[in-house]
Amino acid sequence: LNFFHSEFGIDYFTNANRELKKDAQQDYHLEYAMENSTHTIIEFTRELHTCDINDKSITESTVRVIWAYHHEDVGEAGPKYHDSNRGTKSLRLLNPEKTSVLSTAIPYFDLVNQDVPIPNKGTTYWCQMFKIPVFQEKHHVIKVEPVIQRGHESLVHHILLYQCSSSFNDSVLDYGHECYHPNMPDAFLTCETVIFAWAIGGEGFSYPPHVGLSLGTPLDPRYVLLEVHYDNPTYKEGLIDNSGLRLFHTTDIRKYDAGVIEAGLWVSLFHTIPPGMPEFRSEGHCTLECLEEALEAEKPSGIHVFAVLLHAHLAGRGIRLRHFRKGEELRLLAYDDDFDFNFQEFQYLKEEQTILPGDNLITECRYNTKDRARMTWGGLSTRNEMCLSYLLYYPRINLTRCASIPDIMEQLQFIGVKEIYRPVTTWPFIIKSPKQYKNLSFMDAMNKFKWAKKEGLSFNKLVLSLPVNVRCSKTDNAEWSIQGMTALPPHVERPYKAEPLVCGTSSSSSPPRNHPLELPVCFMVLCSLLHSTHL
Repeated sequence: LNFFHSEFGIDYFTNANRELKKDAQQDYHLEYAMENSTHTIIEFTRELHTCDINDKSITESTVRVIWAYHHEDVGEAGPKYHDSNRGTKSLRLLNPEKTSVLSTAIPYFDLVNQDVPIPNKGTTYWCQMFKIPVFQEKHHVIKVEPVIQRGHESLVHHILLYQCSSSFNDSVLDYGHECYHPNMPDAFLTCETVIFAWAIGGEGFSYPPHVGLSLGTPLDPRYVLLEVHYDNPTYKEGLIDNSGLRLFHTTDIRKYDAGVIEAGLWVSLFHTIPPGMPEFRSEGHCTLECLEEALEAEKPSGIHVFAVLLHAHLAGRGIRLRHFRKGEELRLLAYDDDFDFNFQEFQYLKEEQTILPGDNLITECRYNTKDRARMTWGGLSTRNEMCLSYLLYYPRINLTRCASIPDIMEQLQFIGVKEIYRPVTTWPFIIKSPKQYKNLSFMDAMNKFKWAKKEGLSFNKLVLSLPVNVRCSKTDNAEWSIQGMTALPPHVERPYKAEPLVCGTSSSSSPPRNHPLELPVCFMVLCSLLHSTHL
């Protein structure tokens, strides 16, 4: 392969004009190459942090791997233009693998929709209740895989699995229904506890060898609700879907039962993001007060987080799950500074992190609304926004949601609202004064305000300082006593400071190793590999 001859090297970059240049600092090192009549395969290594201005540092964030090739081998003049022979794939290169080869005999069951008609509208949430198979003894689910109907990979955006009340009979299983609809069956309202989450781009999830999702005991779900978010931005008609989840289980019981905590911003119109902002930051608080009450009652020695799913929608650009203890910020539980709406998967933590009573968690989301002329609201649609973290942890406790929402009245005061009609009888509620907002809903008033970057930055500063309304929910559709109370954002005396990057080694936020990253790459025909971020 001429391309791999030492005099040519393999390290190229592109400039601002997308011109391909050979890098003076050669940081990619060929380890292996093979070519046959259909494939070219190369394996190469690179340090995570090369300190080369033409290289992008490799972190735990999402990386867009760009590939391109020409049908002719590289000559002395360098690679030729690829034309349409190119593509990209989002990957999290440093997400440590926890998958293990399962025996082909391991039993599983499917929770899969049957012939769901997808409406010709942008966003649909479809809910279907299922009964968990009856087990005579305790089982542990040890792996969950998505079952996505072929061709619907972009239609099925995310799937949540909720535990429901056990006081039903099988009549609730007769039919599915659009979630959050006024005519949604009452039984669905008892399904508040998330026990698993999957989002677009994610693959199967294997639990660590000492943890499993418990089934078959009185505390475990008998009925579950499968909530599937369908994203149909082109309003395509006639779609019928049969997607869901596959759960692999065993009687070889593991040491701990897994739980899930939904943390971040309560999904609500009170989550507001102005238009035209290159960057806007929102924070959802899992407060000291909620964690104090729930953990002291259930597990004073703390719980251990082993994986996190970070979730936002189209305006999302980055998400961080921050961890605070007694005024000190600990290292990030999880982060993705290059969030890709179409690639969301559980991040396995390299080292399990303990959450103690009195800790704070903040889910911090960065958004970009430069291309939007109107407000972006928290909500279910992909054109609305979310800011959530799903924490997988053990041992399981009676806490399913630890979230917050900022006060809305101070947000309205920022745009000059003085008074609303009380008692509140409409939603969204109606403004009474001043005159320019009279009889407008708070949504219309926020959209009427003349937003510019200066006002947006001031508004962002205000929102991040506001008191928050605490959401603190139990598994059985009940609430901890702190629910609905107001709390202040934590005072951080000692913010976390990451260690500076060292060239040729991994950083403190990367896996504890110093050996280079290995990237096996396989293409039909490969004549140039482009690694710059400018393409």
